[in-house]
Amino acid sequence: MEDKLKLAVFIDFDNIEIGVKSTLHREFDVAAVLDALKERGEIVTCVAYANWGRQESATRALSEHAVQMVQRDPSPRGDKNGADINLALDALEMAFTHDHINAFAIVSGDSDFIALVNKLKQYDKRIFVVGGRAFTSTILQRNCHEFVAYESLIDDRPRSSHHQQAQPPQQERPPQQERPPQQERPPQQERPPQQERSSQQERPPQQERPPQQERPPQQQRPHKRQALDLAQAMPLVERALGVLERREVRPQLGLLKSTMLQLDSTFNEKAYGASSFTDFVEKLQKSEYVEVTGGEGRYMIRMRGGAAPEKPGAKPEEAIPLLRDVLETHRFEVDNGALAEELADWVHQDHPGFDWREYGFQEFGELLNYAQDKGLVRNQADEERGLIVYLGAEFHPPAPPPEPEPAPQIEEEEEVDEPQPLVPGQPTATGEIPIPAPTPKPMRRPRAPRKSSGGEGQPKKRISRPRKKQPTS
Repeated sequence: MEDKLKLAVFIDFDNIEIGVKSTLHREFDVAAVLDALKERGEIVTCVAYANWGRQESATRALSEHAVQMVQRDPSPRGDKNGADINLALDALEMAFTHDHINAFAIVSGDSDFIALVNKLKQYDKRIFVVGGRAFTSTILQRNCHEFVAYESLIDDRPRSSHHQQAQPPQQERPPQQERPPQQERPPQQERPPQQERSSQQERPPQQERPPQQERPPQQQRPHKRQALDLAQAMPLVERALGVLERREVRPQLGLLKSTMLQLDSTFNEKAYGASSFTDFVEKLQKSEYVEVTGGEGRYMIRMRGGAAPEKPGAKPEEAIPLLRDVLETHRFEVDNGALAEELADWVHQDHPGFDWREYGFQEFGELLNYAQDKGLVRNQADEERGLIVYLGAEFHPPAPPPEPEPAPQIEEEEEVDEPQPLVPGQPTATGEIPIPAPTPKPMRRPRAPRKSSGGEGQPKKRISRPRKKQPTS
């Protein structure tokens, strides 16, 4: 039996907050994230990093859930990785000093945390990543033990709670009582005569209002998330059942899900319209994809013979060529920055039968997020305008490095082969050993005749001196 998980939660608040606003057009709900993590283990500590001077409206909700808020002071150069470095250092320190913490949850969509995830996995820690499918790097999604999609968390919560989430930041119940006066909007429609008084200078904003009024129906698209086809999940289900069969393990319900998460950490049964994994298996059984035997809590699953889907789902990479063609057609508009909603309309215009759900994407933003990791586009989140799309590195490859200047040519003198010196006793290039030549004896100089005392040319006279006689005894 697995040990109970002791979770340490680290929230990159600036990243997750702007990602939720730009893609889902909603406020970040920390309660939904913590409730989902409590289902997976016990939360020991929870830390959030942000510049709280700009997030005053969110501090109350975090303090109500005992979230420790760490101030991130931006440097004068405006570096955006300050919170990332602090979060990574604190997570590693906790992994070294708190042995009882065996699981970490990173609430962010930044791909810079891949190094942290890999390092924590080396220390035998279970890693959860919480983020949106439309703004969390697909590389980060696939390199953790389980990816928890934020969209599935808010879909589970009743709509009444959404209204309650919008009330705490306002917390002004009197305006709720002022709803009847809100019905007095007709006087607000009297603004057009006021605009007529202000001459033609106010007409341009009147022309900009229609696109602003069209945004709400486009922003409501995320609330109408449609489930994916069960046939797209069958390759993963069949692969997981095959792994359990090779291990000679009985394919029970919980073991099947853990095996599927081991093979694909991005799997989520809620993306297929199921409220739980049991509901997901029941849907597979009704579609005659699998056979389920056993009672409650002891379900056994196996593949039904000949139940393979006739039309398996297309792979995500197969949608990239079609998106590339649309970007080529509207290259000038996208190069200057286009809203994701506008790009979705262009895709429908150029390819009316295109449906990104057939490629495993519930929303168009998920396809753009996947295309960003492929270098096709570059997504930039904007709290007011939403998700802005630019052309990626594929359309703007980096300039080649400058070629080095050629070195000045120096006229080289022709080399003349000098004769190899002959060393006595050493072989030459031809292999012959030279015989040393006899060295000639040096010639002696003739001595000059000595000068005699008698003059030049006269032989020297020899002077004889008398010998001393020794005394005789």
